Amino acid sequence: MAAKATTRIFTDVNYLRYLAFFFFLSCHLTSGAGGTWKLLLPNVGISAMHSQLLHNDRVIMYDRTNFGPSNISLPHGACRQSPNDAVSKTDCTAHSIEYNVALNSIRPLTVQSNTWCSSGGVTPDGTLLQTGGSRDGERKTRLFAPCDDDSCDWTEVDNGLATARWYASNHVLPDGRQIIIGGRDQFNYEFFPKTNAPNLYALPFLTQTTDPGQENNLYPYVFLNTDGNLFIFANNRAILLNYATNTVVKTYPEIPGGDPRSYPSTGSAVLLPIKNLVLEVLVCGGAPKVEKMPRARVMGDMTLLPDGHVLLINGGSSGTAAWELGREPVFNPDIYHPDRPVGSRFEPQNPNAIPRMYHSTATLLRDGRVIVGGSNPHAYYNFTGVLFPTELSLEAFSPSYLESKYSSLRPVIMDPMPQTTINYGQILRLRFTVQGRVKTPVKVNMVYPSFNTHSFSMNQRLLVLDHVLFSRIGFSSTYEVRVRTPSSVNLAPPGYYMVFVVNQDIPSEGVWVRLE
Repeated sequence: MAAKATTRIFTDVNYLRYLAFFFFLSCHLTSGAGGTWKLLLPNVGISAMHSQLLHNDRVIMYDRTNFGPSNISLPHGACRQSPNDAVSKTDCTAHSIEYNVALNSIRPLTVQSNTWCSSGGVTPDGTLLQTGGSRDGERKTRLFAPCDDDSCDWTEVDNGLATARWYASNHVLPDGRQIIIGGRDQFNYEFFPKTNAPNLYALPFLTQTTDPGQENNLYPYVFLNTDGNLFIFANNRAILLNYATNTVVKTYPEIPGGDPRSYPSTGSAVLLPIKNLVLEVLVCGGAPKVEKMPRARVMGDMTLLPDGHVLLINGGSSGTAAWELGREPVFNPDIYHPDRPVGSRFEPQNPNAIPRMYHSTATLLRDGRVIVGGSNPHAYYNFTGVLFPTELSLEAFSPSYLESKYSSLRPVIMDPMPQTTINYGQILRLRFTVQGRVKTPVKVNMVYPSFNTHSFSMNQRLLVLDHVLFSRIGFSSTYEVRVRTPSSVNLAPPGYYMVFVVNQDIPSEGVWVRLE
């Protein structure tokens, strides 16, 4: 099944309307226009199937515990006893790591239960919540509270979920809880922390979007609307759900042509930058028809960049997700420019040389790079005798805004200081320096760090803050911009965000703030 389609779905505070655009670009582009690649580490020990950036600039990655032995040992000679494991009943290797961005180093972490095809997101205090998985992990919740002294590790809670969750999706809610939706044979949702027993709510939409034999509605695309309801896309259509009353507020028509976009057909989706309270969902890949991308892509990832553009990366150009079904690796990323005219929104980028197929990930870092890892298109750690070997390397893609020729335009934030707490509906003053020319309007973007797995970045959100005042400090190269912080928890759930100042599409390095 080719992956050539793009669908755009618009929303605002009062309604959502479904629009499809039909235009065509060449599907034969092979050369790139920008961006550079760097191999960070040739072997991180595991295949990075799941990835989450934390507010201390560490990235937590993990795969699954019944792969067989990984390439990195558990700390202090520890071993995990797995009597039901078909490959290794005693496993002394790690299946989770912490990547230190500043040091470009890793350390092994201990995960006890099977995290395969699980879901997650960060809580308002910055703790990574990880939910579900396979077999002994299907009802587990796991917590990782970040630290700077390398003393922290996973803690696991038995029966932390009301039911088994495998291929589910999480989303942070306005009150800081997370909702966990769907999964294999689960047509329902629940909350963490738990609400009133039994904390399980039926969602018939997931039954209606299940295709016999293929499902095609796993890892549903979930986004918080500015009215507090949830936009949920599965298979080839979407609803607006009031999760508090378990009421479907609106049902949308299916995508023209009816082709599925969810796992295992596996396109990807992203909530485009939010400005003026308007929400726009972009669904790309997974099946043909509708708006044409520069190239076919299945199992790709879409990552919001700090300049407000969207990076499409990873995957193959034919087949589907799951074991050995993807073909023709896509080495060229593409950048999607939401504000450009129809017909000129996609910009091909320079290729890498490592196939990133099923079970690959992409995660935005605070410095503007995107780290790319993983690829495991078969059941175990097979490095030979397979079409696409298990991939343990970690790369960084640097968009063209990081090129040295733009260094004089790049803002450097001086204030606020990192980890500053900000409040809703207030004036935020950012002081920054720029060595070259500053062209107004200077943008300030807030990005919520996402949980990435299986071609979907859960909780991914970028807000373009409203301007109040811009000024230069004397005759120096120091400037100040005043913006208004998000007005409500529906617009921006509480938690840690990266704040970027953007001058002429060149973003600063981000600074972490906590919104509460």
